[in-house]
Amino acid sequence: MKTIGILGGMGPLASADLYQKITRNTCASKDQEHLHILIDSNPAIPDRTGFLLSGGEDPLPELLRTLHRLEQAGAELILLPCNTAHFFYPQLQKAASVRILNMLEETANYLAAQMPGEVFGVLSTDGTLQTGIIARYLDAHGLAHCYPDQTQPLVMQFIYEGIKKNNFSLGTAGLMQAAAELRQKGATKFILGCTELSVAASIYPFSNDFVDPLLILARRAIQEAGGKVIP
Repeated sequence: MKTIGILGGMGPLASADLYQKITRNTCASKDQEHLHILIDSNPAIPDRTGFLLSGGEDPLPELLRTLHRLEQAGAELILLPCNTAHFFYPQLQKAASVRILNMLEETANYLAAQMPGEVFGVLSTDGTLQTGIIARYLDAHGLAHCYPDQTQPLVMQFIYEGIKKNNFSLGTAGLMQAAAELRQKGATKFILGCTELSVAASIYPFSNDFVDPLLILARRAIQEAGGKVIP
């Protein structure tokens, strides 16, 4: 089986959540049937949204350093648990000697196969929203989608003031307001388009209307690495 490398730290909880999701979704009767996973949780990677929208420090050099550390350690399949960081996917894959599994592509493939005809409301960072990273993959499959307008600041508050700060007492009221706005726009399913929101799905009780790309990535990674997925 292939050794998986998690290019993490964006944020650290998302890296831990991906590792848990891989482990929990692997069909194994003993330790030795689980996958070999390397994690480089590098919180020094500059904020992706800050760079894309506000001229902050470029995260690509640190992303590349982390990628190469994982390769040197023996990773044979790389995972990138950050939606906004997929803006840099082409440069990262070009620089890599192994495959980087594209979470956004895998999510769009899954939605097209399993949820055709749904309208997807996308909950994400401003960086992901304004650069259209997720939209490109959804459009490639002809999947209808929409985004928050008035409530987008509440999504950002939940991500940056809640999950990234371990401030779980903030609660999900703001995020649910954003989901309500998306429902008014016609959304029937909601994409957790930020891995902090995927973390939140492991903490708070979300309904089945919320789609978790990090879980989709975890299950695809198990298959790609040669493991068995729990049905």
